[in-house]
Amino acid sequence: MTEQADSATTPTGGAGHAVVIGGGLAGVTAALGLADAGVRVSLLEGRPRLGGLAFSFRRGDLTVDNGQHVYLRCCTAYQQFLHRIDAAHLAPVQDRLDVPVLDADTWRLGRLRRTQAPVPLHLAGGLATYPHLSLRERASVARAALALRRLDPADPALDRRDFGSWLREQGQSPRTVAALWDLVGVATLNARADDSSLALAAKVFKTGLLTEPGAADIGWAHVPLGELHDTLARRALDKAGVTTRLRARVSAVEAAGGGWRVRTEDGVLDADTVVLAVAQQEAHPLLPAGALDHPERLTALGTSPILNVHVVYDRKVLRRPFFAALGSPVQWVFDRTAPSGLTGPGQYLAVSQSAVGEEIDAPVSTLRARYLPELERLLPAARGAGIRDFFVTRERTATFDPAPGGRRLRPGNTTRAPGLYLAGAWTDTGWPATMEGAVRSGSDAARAALANLGRTGAHLFHFQEAA
Repeated sequence: MTEQADSATTPTGGAGHAVVIGGGLAGVTAALGLADAGVRVSLLEGRPRLGGLAFSFRRGDLTVDNGQHVYLRCCTAYQQFLHRIDAAHLAPVQDRLDVPVLDADTWRLGRLRRTQAPVPLHLAGGLATYPHLSLRERASVARAALALRRLDPADPALDRRDFGSWLREQGQSPRTVAALWDLVGVATLNARADDSSLALAAKVFKTGLLTEPGAADIGWAHVPLGELHDTLARRALDKAGVTTRLRARVSAVEAAGGGWRVRTEDGVLDADTVVLAVAQQEAHPLLPAGALDHPERLTALGTSPILNVHVVYDRKVLRRPFFAALGSPVQWVFDRTAPSGLTGPGQYLAVSQSAVGEEIDAPVSTLRARYLPELERLLPAARGAGIRDFFVTRERTATFDPAPGGRRLRPGNTTRAPGLYLAGAWTDTGWPATMEGAVRSGSDAARAALANLGRTGAHLFHFQEAA
């Protein structure tokens, strides 16, 4: 059922025909949910692949992910998505949370670990032996965690506050913020505590650390992301009967005779339902007049970049699958040797850098001069190792900006235009810009569309919202 845009036929009319615009996680989820309920679905993607901002590409003999993506056990919707496309076995979750954290100044290695004890005692043992905080700082973390449990992430007042000032009110030292709260928060929110909405931070930490013992166990793809989000996702769409058109860039969405007309460079599709599942900046010019009360809010919702530095060494320099760093420009380092297909001696490391600010535009030579010495400082085995390859991937608009006050800028899945729905991690899911938020938005859009069509709700995901 997959067809290229330049050879696509043009479906027209017909009850229950839906057009999903955008082939990222949100769009694929919405398309599967609609198709599983018996709706005829056309999925349009402007790129030559599916997967949105979680994709792979070829560089010589390597298969490279544009960035390192992980998820947590509490990300139930994304796990359901993996099961739906028959990919769960390719992106397993670790048996128990265990994050090596290396201090670049002292070379001390600590670990953020959990036990099977009930919440919040499951983290007590790991915190008690975490060497990067003093005894007093560890005690202050416990008090802050108890205060965090009392917060309601849905409270609009929390979204108007920043996480950093709240942490200081709870007696968190700058070292505690750096060694714990920002260590997790920067990777999940793509912003530091002072720049993050308290509501979104509370959502991340309450859901991941304070709901059930295993909620924060980490999962990641052991194969290239493209195998999951493009190859296997496309196979699932084909089996569901979805017509997938790649390189099909949409130029307009217009109301037509009680339905919708979607214009692409090579044709027109008529539909009863349209799900707009592209980035907010792309969605804004496609919105028909009157679809949202305040469409300008989509462009007011800012973006935040993510940088990935890729280094291929001529020998093995890291024994662990990943680690996080303190006291260094380096944030998180992952071993990507096996998924990339690297053969022969050597090791491929990916350095994932969130909330990088102006560094996103730094020349490769500048980044090489900055990060190679840092990796040598963190990894003694890298000293003197040959560099087989060094390159950089940049996502300048990787996520929406999780700044305080942003929730009022995030629309829901429904619009004022009957039959037109929105999906994307930037919609008001209550989650930050994660794969989990994207999948939830796609499932919610499908449910809303099916309700409007008089069909039973989407049965794709039956995830439980964490308390």
